[in-house]
Order: sequence, then structure tokens, then C-alpha cells
Amino acid sequence: MFDTISALVPRDGAYPDRTRTLDLLNRVLTGKFYDVLPYSFNEERGPGGEYIPLRRRRPSVRYPLCRLVVEDSVSLLFSEGHFPAIDCPDPELRDVLAALVKESRLNVVMTEVAMRGSVGSAAVLMRVLRGRVFFNYLDTLYLTPVWDPEAPDDLLSVTERYKVPGHALETNGYNIEDPDQDYWFTRSWDSDMETWFLPAPTIGPPGQEIDLARTVRHGLGFVPIVWIRNLPGFSVTGDPNDGACTFRAAIETQIEIDYQLSQAGRGLKYSSDPTLLIKEPASSDREIVKGAGNALIVSEKGDARLLEIGGTASAAVIEYVRMLRELALESVHGNRANPDRLSAAQSGRALEMLNQGLLWLADSLRVTYGEGALLRLMRMVVMASRKYTLSIAGDRIGPLDASVPLSLRWPDWYPPSSEDRQRDAQTLSTLAAAGHISRETAVKTLAPTYDIEDIPGELGRIATESNRREQ
Repeated sequence: MFDTISALVPRDGAYPDRTRTLDLLNRVLTGKFYDVLPYSFNEERGPGGEYIPLRRRRPSVRYPLCRLVVEDSVSLLFSEGHFPAIDCPDPELRDVLAALVKESRLNVVMTEVAMRGSVGSAAVLMRVLRGRVFFNYLDTLYLTPVWDPEAPDDLLSVTERYKVPGHALETNGYNIEDPDQDYWFTRSWDSDMETWFLPAPTIGPPGQEIDLARTVRHGLGFVPIVWIRNLPGFSVTGDPNDGACTFRAAIETQIEIDYQLSQAGRGLKYSSDPTLLIKEPASSDREIVKGAGNALIVSEKGDARLLEIGGTASAAVIEYVRMLRELALESVHGNRANPDRLSAAQSGRALEMLNQGLLWLADSLRVTYGEGALLRLMRMVVMASRKYTLSIAGDRIGPLDASVPLSLRWPDWYPPSSEDRQRDAQTLSTLAAAGHISRETAVKTLAPTYDIEDIPGELGRIATESNRREQ
């Protein structure tokens, strides 16, 4: 069914197959996949009385299973309680990066990046404007990266190119000869420039005239973009620039669920307003009004009855949909926990075991969006500080040390219960007393649970209070 509906989406030969694949997956994620179907689900007959098959009708019930899986997995990455802390041996650098994360609302940006990148890939653009650092999501649908052959993980350039209606360009301040025509919008980034090109008509040779008014020299010495492949595995587009799609394995099942639920709703509506069947000869020649409250009197050989759908059919559909949901969530490692079956509060460890599949998915995303993207952005900021005087949280920041290693401290998947916290405290206390770990390591372990941001400051306060007790 996915291929059947996809075939109705117009294909633009000016774009590569990769763009079309990502566009179809974006339609599924945003709930616009069925918009291409010409008929509503209740339209059973066309203008000429011909029957309209189900594959040409938009479902009346839509269960966004794919989007729910994406939202659940991303919530374990960059929500308020799960965003990682930037850690490094240099306390000054650690404080600067922590302030930058808050000022730039990086958790919001990374949440959008991980959500929209679930189709296969995502990109984040870093900009320095008047000394402040900004991060923006870039849709990879129309981006083309070029990688350094001698350093395959470093970008040489990224080019963005897509079609725009002429009247839209006029609204944004461009002088357009024919507003009714489509134009190519093009810009590119390299290690020194952000180059904009004047829009060129899609009919005719491609234009490469530089827009001097909008072109900017950043002079960073690197391309200020982080390219992210969503998940390891088979590329969803067949292009090495894209990773695996988070929800691709569940799309067909989601479509089946939508149509089954729509059919079940249709059956319930018919049962509420059943069709009247009259077996001739009937003695009544008056107008027949459909409905059980209008009794008909027929002759001895006549008959009349109501055509309705039995309740067993609806129950079978609901059970079938429930099974489809389980299979789809299992195929994409979604959250299969049923909150109705939780009779009491569960410990963090119990919830982890209950949602093991979802945690495996989120753990893979931590690698690509955390170690592969977030840390790269922080290193870009450190390198940018050696070119610009940055202003973070109102303070001017001098050049930062690029040789300091950076790492991420991820919090627990689920908030620990009081019993969990007590066991952790006893374990860490025993290990610290035996000399197997340091007090600093113990505090770092507990920091996410008790929202301790300044670990050296916390250790200093602990030492001060310990000295007071000894006196």
C-alpha cells in the first residue's frame, strides 16, 4: 500500500531519487502522506456512480504510530531530564559550554534535529552573529555534501539547491522578472565563505551568478555544518550520506492500521443507521423512510428486515489492530509497555527492563546525535572562539583551548525511585570508603540524579562541611 500511494505523488525529474525518498518519509512523519489521495473515506461512489476503491480514499482514522516511536525515542535523548552534560578536565571550559547550551537553547534545537533527522539524515548549521553563537536545523532534502577524500569525516563544502516560486522570492526582497515562474534557489558553504547565488529560472541554463549582497565570509577555516546520519545500518535512500530511517519498517503496518480502523468506524456508522431491505410484494406504496422506528406492513408473502453489521466483526478488527501495533512497535524497537498493566510505581531499573527495545533504539541515537553531533558542535564553538570574541550569557569569552578533550555525561534513562537512590548511595559510599573510587567520581555519578551542575564546587562544599564537623 505504501508503494501504491507513493506512486500518486508527483515525481520531479530535476531532483535525485534520494530527494524523493526523503520527501515520502517526511510525509509519513508529518501526517501528510494521504494528502495526495483524491477522495475522502466516506466517498464510496464517484460522480458517475462508479465504485471508488479503498486505495484511492484517505483514511478517516489516522494512528501516528511512526511519529510516536520517534517522539518517544527522542524524548530519551534531549528532553529536559535527559539532555547530557558537557564534561572536560578544564572547569572554565566546562562552565562556558554549559552556559552556551542554556543560552542557545541547544536542547530545543537538538530535539528538532533528532525528530526531523529520523527519516535518514539531518544537518546543523552554526553561525556567529555579533559575537553570539546560534544553531539552526538544515533540512538535508536538498543538501549535497562533499567530503574530504583524505579525511572522510570532514566536509569540504555543502550546497543547498531547490525550486522556489517567483512570487515567494519577490516577497523576500528579490527582483524577479516573472513571478509566475519557478526559480532555482542556491547557496553553499565552504571553509571560508557562505555563498549565495542569484535565483535562476528553472527553464534554461543553471545560473551561477553570486549574490554579493547576501554572501558572507565567515573565515572559520572549516565548514560550519555538522552532518548527521540517523542510524547505522542500511541507508534508507541508498546514498552513503544518509543512515537508516527510524520508522521505515513500520510504515506498511501503520497504513494497514489506519485503513482497518477506518473500516471499523464505517461499520459502526452503518450499524447505527442500518439499511432497510424489503422483499416484494409489499403492501405499502408510501415513501419508505430508512430507520428501525418506521414500521412497515407487508403482505403475507412479503418480508422486510434491516441490513446491519454484527458486533463480532468490529471486535475482530480491534483485536487485529492491536496485534498489528505490537508487531510494528517490535519491528522498530518502540515502546510496547501498557500503562494499564502497571499496578504500582516501578523502579527505574524495572522501567528499563519493561522498555528495553526503546532503550536500545535511544542508545543507538545517543551515538549519532550525541557523540557524533553534539560534541562536534561544541568543538566548532571552541575553534570559533579562536577566530571571534564570543559573548556567552553576557560575558565576553577569550580563546578556548582546543586541545582539551570533551565528553558527555548522560543521565539515567528513568528517574530512580527512593529505593534506587538509597542503594546507589550505599554502593558509592562503600566503594569510596574502600578506596576503589574517588569522592569526585562518586559525586559525578550522583550529579544527574540530584541536579548537581558544579561538581568541583560541590566537592568544595563537602570538604568545608566535613572540616566543620571535625572541629
